[in-house]
Amino acid sequence: MMDTFRQRLERRDLLIGTLFTLPSPEIAEILSEAGFDWLWVDMEHSSLEINDVQRVLQAVGDKCPCIVRVPSNDEVWIKKVLDIDPAGIIIPHVNSSEEVQKILKFSKYPPEGARSVGISRAHGYGMKFQDYVDHANRNMIVIPQIEHIDAVDNIESIVSVPGVSAIVIGPYDLSGSMGKLGNVSDVEVQQNVEIVKKACLNVELPVGIFGVDADDVRPYIDLGYTLIAVGVDTLFLGKSAQQTIKLLRS
Repeated sequence: MMDTFRQRLERRDLLIGTLFTLPSPEIAEILSEAGFDWLWVDMEHSSLEINDVQRVLQAVGDKCPCIVRVPSNDEVWIKKVLDIDPAGIIIPHVNSSEEVQKILKFSKYPPEGARSVGISRAHGYGMKFQDYVDHANRNMIVIPQIEHIDAVDNIESIVSVPGVSAIVIGPYDLSGSMGKLGNVSDVEVQQNVEIVKKACLNVELPVGIFGVDADDVRPYIDLGYTLIAVGVDTLFLGKSAQQTIKLLRS
């Protein structure tokens, strides 16, 4: 029997994924067949609506786990996304342990949390209801995203909250919160990224990061990052097209 994505994440295997932003189940299906370990389905910085994401999950099926970044750490968004049955969720802009506790409360059924109960895709439209609610609290992956200097200042208390599955660092917004928007290679920005990474590894919590291409993320892999997101569906499409045109015109 193959290990689950959760087991591989907890074991800190190297898991390479990519950002998915286009409302196209076909493109999601193509990427799921390309060899990625997971897809980062992004509702925060894309036009994806909840129906689009459900169609993506249906197209991908069991071929590749989908972790959905919700638009905000709002209870309604967390509830709606969990009910369409992703492998997990990424929560953007988490800056304190209190926010983490709130997110986990919204993500877990009683008695561990206060997630409300509905009949949805996650529950087999009612036909697998009891099995889902019996295992959902354990199976759901919840990943706060650290992308502000305030979160860096609070990182030790954030990673100490029980129930967090992993941490993902957002270097671009972090650089912006430091007045250095986009300058992710800045020494001070990298120092704060390192603070987050060390805090995670100190408590044996998997840590991840996003980079535009392989050269961007390779150094992080060497430093112990195991949840890697590289590239974006739109960039893969655009850069491949540009490269082909350049080769033909050279």
